[in-house]
Amino acid sequence: MKKSIITIIALMLVFTSFAQEKKMLTPEDASYNNRSVYPVGKSYKWLGSTDKYVFTEGDELRYQSPGEKSSHSLLTLDQANGIAKDNGIGDFKRLPNITWMDVDNGYFYKMSDDSNIVLYKLNVSGKAVKKVTAFPANAENISLNEASMRVAYTIGNDLYIADGDRTLRLTENPEHVIAGQSVHRNEFAIDGGIFWSPDGNKLAYYLMDESMVTDYPLVDITTRIATEKPIKYPMAGMTSHIVKLHVYDIAAGTDVVMKTGEPEEHYLTAITWNNDNEKIYIGILNRGQDTLNFNEYNALNGDFNKTIFHDEDAQYVEPQGPAHFLPGSTTEFVWLAQRDGYYHLWLHNTKTLKARQIEKGNYVVTSFDGFDGNGNAYYTSTEVSPLQRHFYKVNLKNGKKLKITRKHGTHSVIPSKTGHYFLDFYSSTDVPRAVDIQDEKGRFFAPLYLAENPLKDYNLGVTELDTIKSEDGQALYTRIIKPYNFDASKKYPVIVYVYGGPHAQLITDSWLAGAGIYLNYLAQEGFIVFTVDNRGSADRGEAFEQVIHRQCGQMEMHDQMAGIEYLKTKPYVDPERIGSDGWSYGGFMSTSLKINYPETFKVSVAGGPVINWKYYEIMYGERYMDTPDENPEGYELTALDNKTDKLEGKLLIIHCTTDPTVVWQHSLSFVENAIHNGKLMDYFVYPGHDHNVYGPDRAHLIMKITQYFKDNL
Repeated sequence: MKKSIITIIALMLVFTSFAQEKKMLTPEDASYNNRSVYPVGKSYKWLGSTDKYVFTEGDELRYQSPGEKSSHSLLTLDQANGIAKDNGIGDFKRLPNITWMDVDNGYFYKMSDDSNIVLYKLNVSGKAVKKVTAFPANAENISLNEASMRVAYTIGNDLYIADGDRTLRLTENPEHVIAGQSVHRNEFAIDGGIFWSPDGNKLAYYLMDESMVTDYPLVDITTRIATEKPIKYPMAGMTSHIVKLHVYDIAAGTDVVMKTGEPEEHYLTAITWNNDNEKIYIGILNRGQDTLNFNEYNALNGDFNKTIFHDEDAQYVEPQGPAHFLPGSTTEFVWLAQRDGYYHLWLHNTKTLKARQIEKGNYVVTSFDGFDGNGNAYYTSTEVSPLQRHFYKVNLKNGKKLKITRKHGTHSVIPSKTGHYFLDFYSSTDVPRAVDIQDEKGRFFAPLYLAENPLKDYNLGVTELDTIKSEDGQALYTRIIKPYNFDASKKYPVIVYVYGGPHAQLITDSWLAGAGIYLNYLAQEGFIVFTVDNRGSADRGEAFEQVIHRQCGQMEMHDQMAGIEYLKTKPYVDPERIGSDGWSYGGFMSTSLKINYPETFKVSVAGGPVINWKYYEIMYGERYMDTPDENPEGYELTALDNKTDKLEGKLLIIHCTTDPTVVWQHSLSFVENAIHNGKLMDYFVYPGHDHNVYGPDRAHLIMKITQYFKDNL
């Protein structure tokens, strides 16, 4: 086994010749309830289309150009209150969150005395504030179009537009018909349901009819007689909702539906406007999720124009839209697709219908990040390492690319509008949080901010990263966190912390190597905490990720057991005291490991676990498992509520009573089967919580899990 060990003294401990008393982490620290143990960030953003960046110092906004030795005052809280007073809009307790259009003009929102949210334009030099429009404080899904300064929003199931002094109500929907919100349970990179045309004169929006979907009962126990609060929950193989895309023309007052055809049980994704404001594009994904047609429609009458491209895959197609039209172009756009085994950028033409790959390699493009004015596109990828994220620019004509970020770690970069400079926000295994400036040639230009390590005074152990091999020879990354008082001559119990499912990567070159406070707290309490990112987890390419298709949990367990064999080579690991812990897909994995390898896992904890994929929703469930009728063997193989006869040792299942994602029925079906098989287990619920436990109660969850491992491992 080839190993490449990176030892991380994760907290940059400063050793001295005398003993120094360190703090101990608490459940409150590990539950996000104590912000002092997390790195403090600092906000920087570009000042409109300039190369000046703006930031806050105390009660003052300041700006500076790269290369300048000192910054300049842009706006103080006193100045803002003076402007507000002169314009009769009431004072500010703190500086408003201003979006700057240039060095002198910006806009912000402010609550009015009559409980409306008011959109204002600010002119600093003229000391003027002008009301643009307003909308009710209970508005949700707020979407501003900067070209028209119109605001779309939802209240309840309906969609509205605030346009100057008037309010347009676009829908009057019956129950279970919803406008302007995310659909398909936020799958397929969908994170909203409102899509402005570039000029802000037309608004496309989702209209979702859920009336045909089965009601699923959730219960509110806060009333004296518990109240049923049903949700619409389409399970794998059952009837889905119907989604349409509407386009509302503000000037004409017309609303048209795009003619997306039959069957209606398909998915509408990657909504994209053409820069001409007259054509709109929809990714039509079939319910089987193995065929995608990216279609062009006439936004004025809803007619289908043509299919721009067709993608299909034997397992599944997972669009990461929308399309990104080149600035000023009505024919060329960039699309992110996994056509050669990895997500890469492709340049498409709506007239010729031709496509060309822009960059390629055995790495994943994790995000498209925009264009500059010189024919380049920006993107973030795993090219350096699957553990890192770096920012690149690539020329759209010749494919020449340049790596902008240099320091190891996980980067998120904001280019200036000119493309000359880049704000680089990052963390790494030795940097809690930092902001630098890079220039257009990929050279480090200047440091802006470095967060203090908030855990420098705490008792934390060493974190080690390593690499092992899966049974098919692929690299699997591992992470070990040791107790702060680690003694190599002793044998320690191990908690295997697992997620293992799609869209997640637990081990990264970021602060604490991606582990967070909770896992370091468990290590502090005397456990070795171990994680391996198995096949099926995110950003490793099609072959690595799609191996789970129709058999969730199986290859993942093989890789977790490869991790166990690796652990057993460590002289400080007690192989008789190994446990597992995970939530959601991780809960499914933790329970699966307990059932299938009872001789290995003495104690397991599973939170919100998927127990039988037939109880899971169709968008996610059918992508990875197909329907129960199409894949009965796979559903039988992966189900856990028919295998409790294999249960041995200690198992604690935790579930939240109003979980709308992994419904309570999952774990209850497991308990029922355990009872029938005469098997004892432990079970705990969190009333009124959804798909995890947050807020003050999360500290209780951490105490519960930790004590269970202490008592039994």
